[in-house]
Amino acid sequence: MVVRHSRSMLLACTATAVLCLSSGAHAQSAVATTPTTATDGSTTLNKIVVQGKVGRVQPGGAAADTPLATETSKQTIDDKQITSIEDLGRTTEPGVAFNRDKGTVNIRGLEGSRVLTTIDGIPVPYLADATRSATGGADTFDFQALSAVDILRGSDSSRAGAGALGGVLALRTLEPEDLIGEGKDWGGIAKFTYDSADKSWAPSAAVAKKIENTSVLFQGSYKKGHERRNQGDVDAYGVTRTEPNPSDYDQHSLMFKLRQKLEGGHTFGLTAESFRKDRTTDSKINQALTGNYRPGDYDTKNATGRDRVSLDYAFESESADSLLDNAWASLYWQKQSRATGYDGYRTTSVIGPIGRLNDYNERTVGIIGAMDKEFATGNVDHKLTFGFDLATSMSEQYSSGYDNCPAPLASGSYPAPFTACANLHTNQADTPKVDSKRVGFYVDDKMSIGDSGFSLTPGIRFDWLEHSPTMTQAFDDNTSNPALPDGFSDTAISPKLRAVYEAAPNLEFYAQWAMGFRAPNAGELYSVFGGPGTYLRLGNSDLESETSNGFEVGANLGDEDFGGRVNLFYNKYKNFIDTRQLNAAEAAEIGYNLANYRQGGISTFVNLDRARIFGAEFSAHKKFDYGITLRAGVAYANGKNMDDGTFLQSVAPLKSIVGIDYDAGQWGASVDWIASAAGRGESTSTYFKTPGYGIVDLTAWYEPEQVKGLKINAGVYNLFDKTYYDYASVRNTVGQPQSYYSEPGRTFKISLTQKF
Repeated sequence: MVVRHSRSMLLACTATAVLCLSSGAHAQSAVATTPTTATDGSTTLNKIVVQGKVGRVQPGGAAADTPLATETSKQTIDDKQITSIEDLGRTTEPGVAFNRDKGTVNIRGLEGSRVLTTIDGIPVPYLADATRSATGGADTFDFQALSAVDILRGSDSSRAGAGALGGVLALRTLEPEDLIGEGKDWGGIAKFTYDSADKSWAPSAAVAKKIENTSVLFQGSYKKGHERRNQGDVDAYGVTRTEPNPSDYDQHSLMFKLRQKLEGGHTFGLTAESFRKDRTTDSKINQALTGNYRPGDYDTKNATGRDRVSLDYAFESESADSLLDNAWASLYWQKQSRATGYDGYRTTSVIGPIGRLNDYNERTVGIIGAMDKEFATGNVDHKLTFGFDLATSMSEQYSSGYDNCPAPLASGSYPAPFTACANLHTNQADTPKVDSKRVGFYVDDKMSIGDSGFSLTPGIRFDWLEHSPTMTQAFDDNTSNPALPDGFSDTAISPKLRAVYEAAPNLEFYAQWAMGFRAPNAGELYSVFGGPGTYLRLGNSDLESETSNGFEVGANLGDEDFGGRVNLFYNKYKNFIDTRQLNAAEAAEIGYNLANYRQGGISTFVNLDRARIFGAEFSAHKKFDYGITLRAGVAYANGKNMDDGTFLQSVAPLKSIVGIDYDAGQWGASVDWIASAAGRGESTSTYFKTPGYGIVDLTAWYEPEQVKGLKINAGVYNLFDKTYYDYASVRNTVGQPQSYYSEPGRTFKISLTQKF
């Protein structure tokens, strides 16, 4: 249920948070498990948990302590050389994908602003530029800096909060304890990886030192690579090219942590991290021997960055009499940025140099945390959890550029031979500066009834969000001369109810109902791009927030030797935000003449009345003697726009992973078969129906006895050199021959890891 402008509710929830914090709420350590030290003295890092079952609240655990959980070990991450979100979905999580075209995680058919990303519990905004495609931000991290990854499928509304309709990608970074083994006061790890898929090489290192109760950690990585290979073989210019465009990129990640432990289970901390990735591409598909852009005259630019500084406070009770058992909180500053553009030289239309650079950035200051307490009332054991998320942010977009276009005529048009200048709006903002505020509080109570094995967890979350646009000179310079739109404010109450029955020690059934909420972003509300004589893309400040109702039933079976999980889900969405072309009457109603936009008409954002996604997920594993393990996983989802009956293109086709592992102690190997069904519908001018495929990956690892702490990993991917396509990334990218959009053929990856 959504209630607009509910200030009294906001004040009440704020007062609740202040009372809870002032009563002695402290914060809990981010470490999920304790690293182990082998007999040779080498340190084994904590395993990576994918929405694992954790018994207490912790940073990054958006819905920890839930049976709606899957787990991937750190050993599997290392052995299969998972270095990207795409690798995670390819090897262990068939229901997770990464859309390279939009720079977003896709979970259960939803992506972009509908999937929440957090790092150490801190939300990382998805930069949704609605006009010039400077979107992304979900991958502004390096896997070498992580100690854990949580993935929540579907919306656990009482924990995840606004924007998590599809799920949560929650990342936890390394802590000093992850590197320092028992009985030691320092530890480190160095790694080097080479990947032939983009001819990249990536060194990384991390070192931690402990002096009494003070610990510090430094971590850094660098990566340099080129274009991602495909199966195309036509090295031509323009629309016939199938080989990838030549490209070079540099990526670096730096992190520093300081931790000070005090008596009573308290820990103070400071975290600082910085991530940058810059890519330059010789865009040969936009060039022609006799065209407007000649060979070498069109280069694209793409840059991503994220910086974060946080003050972290952790608490873990050392006494049963404590007011709280454990908790965590972070006061943080964060900046996220995306930049896309090009530099070129035009030979025919408007002769001379031309360049564009579109910047989109968002700066946030906030505080986030959670705390819990276990207690009993009669025959019922309670685990009460309270969490909060308060933040203020500012987003800005600006397009800068240069060209040989003259000033327009008084009518706004351009004389020949400069008519193409009407399409080149630059040195302006397409979206006003937007100041945003958000407040979120949640509480849930896991109630276990005696020894019955039955537990019931009701939960509820309150969210309030406000966008306040501000007129700037850059927005006033917009070609369409837009007026400042109205502000936006919304509140939501998102309840949840989960029931769990542990029928046996290794048999658990569960069912959950949860509501979700996502407010429209600044681009959907306020963007304006285009002009008379061309086309117009408009935001819609009257949009309603999206809401969801999610239903899920499933079971977790067995143990680490033999078991699996199965779950069925059905999600209904209301006010689903999408784009639509306006007809003449609709354009006139908002003050525009459709006849003035002959090139592409007028499009805007609208609310669809109803949409739904349902599906099923299944996984199983069996360990045999002599170190052999069989694995299988399947993910299926079906999405539909209930207004017109069309399928939701963001929902990927069925995907499965079947694998066999062999572990001989000192070395091991795995074979994986990854298969996907074909895309739905039929190919169109804007939609690519990808064919089904099946590929095989072969990976191996070796730990030589002669060098303590050394591990060698190697893999051959797409072993049989099959041509296939990643639906999540290419479904809306058409224009070139199909093989231009294909994935890499046979490639290899090798990494050397030395632990100290």
